[in-house]
Amino acid sequence: QLQLVESGGGLVQPGGSLRLSCAASGFRSRYSAIGWFRQAPGKEREGVSCISSSGGITYYIDSVKGRFTISRDNAKNTVYLQMNSLKPEETAVYYCAARDSRYCSGSGYGYWGQGTQVTVSS
Repeated sequence: QLQLVESGGGLVQPGGSLRLSCAASGFRSRYSAIGWFRQAPGKEREGVSCISSSGGITYYIDSVKGRFTISRDNAKNTVYLQMNSLKPEETAVYYCAARDSRYCSGSGYGYWGQGTQVTVSS
């Protein structure tokens, strides 16, 4: 049983920053790649970033490259998403998810958190 809990969302002005946290529990968490997803109002969920189990390999969608940074501290069983220069269109519920793989490649995320709201607005 792998459980994930997101935190760190909130209201931020355009151009501002937030750091999201994903706290993982369960023995398998250290062996799992973890991704961040977001779902804007009326839109499908989209993948934003992913990090391998070791933290050595990361991926980002083009729209966030250079602004977002994913990292993990396995000693704390926590994955972070640092989001800088946020844009209003990035308002969404942000979720972390884990998969039964060390790597980000491949399909399927079997474990999901409940999400944390990020609102980018003046």
